Amino acid sequence: MARRGNRLLLAAAMLLTAVSGAAAGDAQVDTIQDIFRHLRTCWKPPPPARARPLDITVVVSFNRSGNILGHPRISYESAEASDNDRLQYRIAVMEALQRCTPMPFTDAMAGAAAGRPFAIQFHSRQTSPDKTSPPTQERRA
Repeated sequence: MARRGNRLLLAAAMLLTAVSGAAAGDAQVDTIQDIFRHLRTCWKPPPPARARPLDITVVVSFNRSGNILGHPRISYESAEASDNDRLQYRIAVMEALQRCTPMPFTDAMAGAAAGRPFAIQFHSRQTSPDKTSPPTQERRA
């Protein structure tokens, strides 16, 4: 039993090291896909005890130095979300953006990304819905 606990602890420590290394932003952001990957390392959805899982999309722009330009705008939230769910997820999105900025752009990417809007999707629900359940309606923010 102790061996199993030690293995789980070791696996958790290795996973934490890998995640924290990725979130530390050692790698420069050089492509559009890198922007999305970098933001995913900062995403921490609210725990299920605080909010039901939902999908949310934010539109955000960056300046050349990687800071947020203007105000991020929520453009989509799952239709079945309650007001509390929406609030909790909006807070989580803004915290993710704070953790990930300034974006560590390369010089070339800084010029290419500056001022352009990016629609960033954050998912915390199952990506493939159950075939027996009816499709959910989209809700625009």
